[in-house]
Amino acid sequence: MREKARELLAWYDVHARELPWRVGPRDAARPDPYAVWLSEVMLQQTTVAAVKEYFTRFMGLWPTVEDLAAARDEDVMGEWAGLGYYARARNLLKCARVVAARGGFPETREELVKLPGIGPYTGAAIAAIAFDEAEVVVDGNVERVMARMFAIETPLPVAKGELTEKAALITPKTRPGDYAQAVMDLGATVCTPKSPACGICPWMSDCKGRQAGIAAGLPKKLAKKPKPVRQGVAYVGRRADGAWLLERRPDKGLLGGMLGWPGAEWGEVAVESPPVEAEWRDIGTEARHTFTHFHLRLGIRVAELPEGIDPDVGQFIPKEMFRPSDLPTVMRKVFDLAKDGLSEENN
Repeated sequence: MREKARELLAWYDVHARELPWRVGPRDAARPDPYAVWLSEVMLQQTTVAAVKEYFTRFMGLWPTVEDLAAARDEDVMGEWAGLGYYARARNLLKCARVVAARGGFPETREELVKLPGIGPYTGAAIAAIAFDEAEVVVDGNVERVMARMFAIETPLPVAKGELTEKAALITPKTRPGDYAQAVMDLGATVCTPKSPACGICPWMSDCKGRQAGIAAGLPKKLAKKPKPVRQGVAYVGRRADGAWLLERRPDKGLLGGMLGWPGAEWGEVAVESPPVEAEWRDIGTEARHTFTHFHLRLGIRVAELPEGIDPDVGQFIPKEMFRPSDLPTVMRKVFDLAKDGLSEENN
């Protein structure tokens, strides 16, 4: 097993991906724990391609954990918009403030997982990559590599424990940070979900899945239950001076702390709940969005509102302060559909 680690590290030394948060295998500098942590939080349930731009922008705005800790919540939430899973952004701020107060990141997985938003995988990844601790780092890429390497046919998520045990057998005590990134790179670029490039894999000769002719079908997964559909109504109101009527959602729950268009809670049936008395018009189309556990369909109502009107829900955001990019993806979809339903006045 130690030889397997050496083979993979030799491959990584040549083929490592260049990523904005990564210190390459030939770079003498140590990884910045802040950059490692920020990238790992952003990468949770999000692709590398999507994260690159966000990571670069965050590092430009808040280059240290102390800078991020001092940032306004609404500024960070606005910059996070589009990455999804907004609880991560709330925990990002909480964690940054704890780390800044204690004077830096702890170096062990046991201490890292005590911080807000850092679970077992993220704690192991930070400890290994930033501090070279010999931790077993297992993400989706690693699970796929191990399932194929050892021909494990037990379906996920049942197989998680078994796959972690196999990953631990190969994880070395030397260069564990590079190894963690190497096996993730192997899964991302060679041992891919579809059409794995077995012919160029450094572990090709010992891969039991390939030997059995079943590699491409691993890992197996239990059938997913169909997602339910929830319904709702979003009210897009623009005042005569160009201000938009928005509400900030509660800190806890879905889209917590984010700006959005007023409306009742989403459920099996859409509930009409206008935020102010006005002539709301149904634009005849709906915004559709898929969350982790359900599909959402939002009917859209629009209205031109007079100055001096006092809404029951939400507040008016002046035209010059409103940025559609600050909205979470589903609310931006609503805006893109609704703006054509309003008159061009004050645009």
